[in-house]
Amino acid sequence: MKGNILVTGGAGFIGARLVFDLVKKHPNSKLWVLDNLHPQVHGIEGKFPNFGENVTCVRGDVTDSQTMRHLVREAQPLIVYHLAAETGTGQSYDEVTRYCQVNVVGTAQAIEALRQESTVTRRVVLAGSRAVYGEGAYQDKTGREFVGLPRKAEAMAKGDFSVPLPSDCQPPAKAIPSHSGLRPAPASVYASTKLMQEYLLRQSGEGSPWRAIILRFQNVYGPGQSLRNAYTGVLSIFCEQLLSGQRLEIFEDGGITRDFVFVDDVVSALVRAGQKDLPHGIVLDIGSGKPITILETARILIEALRCSQDQLSISGRFRIGDIRYACADIRFAQEQLGWEPNVGVRAGLQQLAAWASAQHPSPTSREGQNG
Repeated sequence: MKGNILVTGGAGFIGARLVFDLVKKHPNSKLWVLDNLHPQVHGIEGKFPNFGENVTCVRGDVTDSQTMRHLVREAQPLIVYHLAAETGTGQSYDEVTRYCQVNVVGTAQAIEALRQESTVTRRVVLAGSRAVYGEGAYQDKTGREFVGLPRKAEAMAKGDFSVPLPSDCQPPAKAIPSHSGLRPAPASVYASTKLMQEYLLRQSGEGSPWRAIILRFQNVYGPGQSLRNAYTGVLSIFCEQLLSGQRLEIFEDGGITRDFVFVDDVVSALVRAGQKDLPHGIVLDIGSGKPITILETARILIEALRCSQDQLSISGRFRIGDIRYACADIRFAQEQLGWEPNVGVRAGLQQLAAWASAQHPSPTSREGQNG
């Protein structure tokens, strides 16, 4: 498809990688990037990357109607990638208004700007989240699939970290990869706002010239992920702690399981979603498709950073709202996008470790850790 492209949140971890990739793949297209360069993510002196002469960067907020209308009017984007969002699950409990304002109202402002100011937009690709699945998919012995029930603090305080199952479940039950056929069950304010983004785009897009394509990301990681933002992701937090000589505290019994997907594989899925002729409202799960425990991931990262395995302990502590098992069933995305994740977790963690080390030079302490 030939035409202009708008990326909201385009200076962020995923957004910047996406913009650089789009510049390469669409050399004749003009790109517009919107980002508020929030200090939590970009630091006090945040600035846009040097994307090149075909990219116009606008510092502004997706919640500002005038900014959005002016931007859409000027850009007339054929494709919109909507990545602007607040992303901290824990933080969302404390800053409910902020998360609703940015994620829900910001999406509404984008929709209204497209309706009022664009005559050419044909695709709106949303960076969604697996958080909408809550505890995710389980399957009982009869083959019936269902969403696990929220875990209770009382049980976890006694060391029972298992996921409660519905009363009509036929045990034994096992965790399985989640897919878009499941009933959404958001378990946090953040998750609820991400689900609302999907609803708004699907419902507002009915009868519109554009189609909404929703990609539900698993845990995205890789070089460029903020090491200063406490809500950016567990792997960047681990990197910062290890490089500072701190001890990693692994919650619960170490069996929390995630699907870590490398940022370049996510960017590839985004680019393909903007190019494909897909049905309005389609939901595609984007991950590696391979579950791994936090404990095993931490050990690989420790090895990649050449730290001591003694820098790790399993504490048994827990956080209400943490999900026990998260993994994507990526078969539908593979079929619809012609897409494959190409970077395995070990190779991806090596790249993350090398990048984090370069951002965090501390020769004296590193020599001591390396023996």
